[in-house]
Amino acid sequence: MTTAPSAPRAPRTSIALPGPRAPMTPRAPASSTVSAAPATPATPAASARGVPLGRSDVEAAAARIAGHVRRTPLLAGLPGPELRRTGRGLLLKAEHLQYGGSFKLRGAANAVLALGARRIVTGSSGNHGIALARLAAPLGAEVTVVLAGGAHPAKIAVIKALGGRTVRVPGGVAERDARARELAEETGAVLIPSSDHELVVAGQGTVGLEILAEAPDTETVYVPTGGGGLLAGVCLAAYGHPVRVVGVEPAGTPRYARSLAAGHPVRLAPGDTVADGLRGQQPGAVPYPIVRDRVDDLVTVSDAQILDAAALLRRRGFEAEPSGAVALAGAIRAGRTTGCSVAVVSGGNTKAALMAAAAAATPSRTHCTT
Repeated sequence: MTTAPSAPRAPRTSIALPGPRAPMTPRAPASSTVSAAPATPATPAASARGVPLGRSDVEAAAARIAGHVRRTPLLAGLPGPELRRTGRGLLLKAEHLQYGGSFKLRGAANAVLALGARRIVTGSSGNHGIALARLAAPLGAEVTVVLAGGAHPAKIAVIKALGGRTVRVPGGVAERDARARELAEETGAVLIPSSDHELVVAGQGTVGLEILAEAPDTETVYVPTGGGGLLAGVCLAAYGHPVRVVGVEPAGTPRYARSLAAGHPVRLAPGDTVADGLRGQQPGAVPYPIVRDRVDDLVTVSDAQILDAAALLRRRGFEAEPSGAVALAGAIRAGRTTGCSVAVVSGGNTKAALMAAAAAATPSRTHCTT
């Protein structure tokens, strides 16, 4: 593929994580739309390392996880009318074909392997928990996954089938993550959050490395955005490259659009969306400054647009869950572009896929539910 040269971006190879810094100038992404859900300021936690996280961390993650993840393909899968609507070329990064059914395996593997964790606690909507449980068995590790009330029952079943322990809590993602932190402190287990962790962000960034290695003339990458780990990781991978990085959020949970408009992280009230993996209430302390300083735009998409995108993918033979179709919905909403774009199909854990995974899994230990 050849495209007209993009406007050069000043090369940046790293970004400082949260800590003392000059006041930020509020800015609102041009294409974002936000609803009137109440929002309150959220105070970011200090970085565990206190040093910049950069592209080199993503490259190190790629080397570390190479034997544990699948290098997923870039596929052309849109029929004629939709292709014409989105421009000269829209490719799909097929993370629905990843082991465990989603990109989450990348960040989970990077954290588990780097930390050598043998007792792990996490808060998850499902896919991150599945990834950790899948990794744990061959490593002899124990995993406890805390899930909020709206977690998909089929995802819970897969976590159990893989030998994970599940804990259900009332409330939303904020309550879920608070309980995971408490359990880690109480038990001495290692907390590996679904997105708000340097190693997790670096692991997710390998998606971006693969896209830019295979299609270096890509002009825009559309990234589904929940807690922000994948978006921040792709931003890190894109430092020094002129590619535009666009985060796509469900309209009911626009935590990054709200936060960037306010100039600081904000916490939203629990929201509802068909994209169950993207219900996070606030940006993570690690992803937020990375996204703030590198993302080019944020767009929001309605549940109807998400379901339309998922149906389009199914018609083309791609089994994507609603969360996995969000980036494509954003690309379609953005309209026609002149160059090559990539939408990340982040997960394929549909009900049918999850039922098959649960049936195929062989528990390596007793699990329990509280």
